[in-house]
Amino acid sequence: MTSYAHLAALRLGYGLSPRLTPPPDPAGVAASVAAATTPDPQGVTLDQVRDWQKTAQLLKRDLRQDRPDARQADRRHRQALRGAVTAAIRGRFARAVDDPSGFGERLVAFWADHFTVRGGTVYLDLFGVSMVEEAIRPHLTGRYADLMFAAETHPAMLRFLDQARAVGPNSVEARKNPKRATGLNENHAREMIELHSLGVGAAYSQRDVEQLAELLTGLTYNPRQPGVFRPSRAEPGAETVLGRDYGGGKPSLDDIRAVIDALAGHEATARHLARKMAVHFIADDPPAALVDRLTGVFVDSGGDLGAMNLALAEAPELETHFRAKMRQPFEFLAASLRALGLDGARVRAMPGRDLQTVLLQPLAVMGQPWVGPPGPDGWPEEAAAWASPQGLAMRISWAMSHPERLAAPLPDARAFLRSTLADTASGSLEWAVPRAESQVEGIALVLASADFNRR
Repeated sequence: MTSYAHLAALRLGYGLSPRLTPPPDPAGVAASVAAATTPDPQGVTLDQVRDWQKTAQLLKRDLRQDRPDARQADRRHRQALRGAVTAAIRGRFARAVDDPSGFGERLVAFWADHFTVRGGTVYLDLFGVSMVEEAIRPHLTGRYADLMFAAETHPAMLRFLDQARAVGPNSVEARKNPKRATGLNENHAREMIELHSLGVGAAYSQRDVEQLAELLTGLTYNPRQPGVFRPSRAEPGAETVLGRDYGGGKPSLDDIRAVIDALAGHEATARHLARKMAVHFIADDPPAALVDRLTGVFVDSGGDLGAMNLALAEAPELETHFRAKMRQPFEFLAASLRALGLDGARVRAMPGRDLQTVLLQPLAVMGQPWVGPPGPDGWPEEAAAWASPQGLAMRISWAMSHPERLAAPLPDARAFLRSTLADTASGSLEWAVPRAESQVEGIALVLASADFNRR
């Protein structure tokens, strides 16, 4: 019989590692999440991004004025930015590799996907990194309302959903500069309701979206100014969202916090998040009883994510629905690095060229390019989305070509099978691995197997 420690590591974490001993019980697994709440030493803060943007503006001025050494300084600055992004990517993989249970880092990925933002330029990438470090990690075991507020008001979200450009039609700024005012933007308001709280199909109206969009005016981002709220851009007067009035006095960020608290505490939000967590961690079509239990925990605890983490760790469906989920590409790569015994220091020291060929390029071919989700609803959950011929071929190719360069000398394939899958390996895999023609082939059989690629 599979031990709880092994089961939880395979299902809730990034798999087993010969270096690590996972927590033996649900309480230990839930408690381990606390380690993931601390910022990464190679992460990026919003203050750093602001400073880099200010520097870029000064360098742009120097380039226009053709000042000596301006081009060289600009080149060094751009290299530093790319280096910061690269270090942050290494850090995400390194923490996934070093987390004894893996559950905390899985939750980081889950909530970062729930509050999806897209990269693509160096500054958008940096915004996304700072959002993970400052908006996601600190709230993994806290109140959902606090997590939601931090994510919704982070510049990464404001830029991604075009909220930073929104101006209240009757705001002070719109009256002063009517030709420059861009007006309302409903993108952010709609995603707050449909994706981040109540869920698609919940009991809300287009009028609720419009009123929330008015309430959100004032949220913006300017690297030269502190904070993310400008009263002069906010639409004056009170707004009514889901039957409750907000604002009416001097526009304030407190009004936005109040509506987020209400959305986060809504019963529809409880069910939406409960099902989403069950889908991600348990099964594409999760049991109704599990969704009901998680919903109840969310409601009874006032949206306490620590209580939700424990409820997942205690769920009997971890065993009854074993291997009901397919690992997404990032999971596959992180689990492979863990299985091969790599530690975080080794990952952080990975040269940039190796980072590209071993991790980032395979991620893209497998269908999950770094910070490149297809839309604001994040990455798909269903197994079919990750079982394309191209994606599966890349997993097999990766399993054949990269382990030997990452973990030389390779471990004995039979020992690797046991340390990677414990006693969960299928009979066919147990038969095939000892008969592999080489250690390379034996390791590849394990990493490319359905046993490893499903959790």
